[in-house]
Amino acid sequence: MAEVTDADFAAEVIGADLPVLVEFTADWCPPCRQMGPVLSALAAEEGDRLKVVQLDVDTNPTTTNAYKVLSMPTFMVFRGGEPVRSMVGARPKRRLLEELSDVL
Repeated sequence: MAEVTDADFAAEVIGADLPVLVEFTADWCPPCRQMGPVLSALAAEEGDRLKVVQLDVDTNPTTTNAYKVLSMPTFMVFRGGEPVRSMVGARPKRRLLEELSDVL
């Protein structure tokens, strides 16, 4: 799964052709680590319809603050350069897919 930074967020997320699921994450966050395998599987299964990336909130404060992310993990879906959905907290893959169904 790709990682994005403040420096390449605009190119990788805002300028992406596909919808992008961004996980705002942190190394110290157990639920974030729990979501790793779920997001990797999602990226592998839905790669032709959805781009999945992670952004470390500790090393990328500009983007984190710009989208007012306060809790980890926060998931944001961007389509056409705009955030269209935001979800907070770890969740099973099945639930995540249900919540993404209208964006895919």
